[in-house]
Amino acid sequence: MSNITTTLNTLKERGEKALVTFITAGDPDLATSEQIVHTLIESGVDLIELGFPFSDPMADGPTIQLASERALASGTTLRGVIDMVARVRQHSNVPIVLMGYYNPVFCYGSEQFARDAAAAGIDGLLLVDLPPEEAEELHPFLKDVGIDLITLLAPTTGEKRSARLAADSEGFLYYVSMTGVTGSKQVDAGAIADAVNDLKKQSPIPVAVGFGISTPEAAGEVAEIADAVVVGSALVKLIAEFSGSLSLLDEVRSFVRQLKAAI
Repeated sequence: MSNITTTLNTLKERGEKALVTFITAGDPDLATSEQIVHTLIESGVDLIELGFPFSDPMADGPTIQLASERALASGTTLRGVIDMVARVRQHSNVPIVLMGYYNPVFCYGSEQFARDAAAAGIDGLLLVDLPPEEAEELHPFLKDVGIDLITLLAPTTGEKRSARLAADSEGFLYYVSMTGVTGSKQVDAGAIADAVNDLKKQSPIPVAVGFGISTPEAAGEVAEIADAVVVGSALVKLIAEFSGSLSLLDEVRSFVRQLKAAI
């Protein structure tokens, strides 16, 4: 069983919900991102999603698009992100998932990427533009080194496809709470309750819900139905607002602790 699933299942057995946070690695630079990752861990985050920057992040709204632009402008590369995780791994075993788009991985080389990512201590990979039907050029290399390929499901995914993907999922199942891009609107927990409950019946692994969760109150509502709550754009926006400020890490710490308390 993977580090991701073990961590989430342990929380579930204790009657707790997992807090998953997303940041764009390299925004504003990798050194600051590394400090933020340590702050997230110290503040009680259960799993970290690290976005690696890409020039055309089609599934992301303006907040994360701009973060990706800033990261690229600072010279951040996929290799640099992997190296940063390796340094973090010297101090923590909190599960880390890389999240992004397939082009940088393809350019890196699928087999080489899998080897380097595993050596650095990366636990999972989530590629928003790689459908399961096209994943076989990458997935076997990930399986060989024990990296989970995370599955995304949306409200528009058909019932039969959802059931099949849920049954074959690894690490955790990521349910996108709405159509549209990240950070575009607020989640309605009541509207997705039936879909999430159905997935929990179909999936052998925990179900996480993300997109549109920007406040502790919203996180608490989603935690009532999901095994894990994913907060991304709100945290990225906070980092942008306090970038360069001495209070950046304190602001991140305060926000994350509020989220953790709410769930």
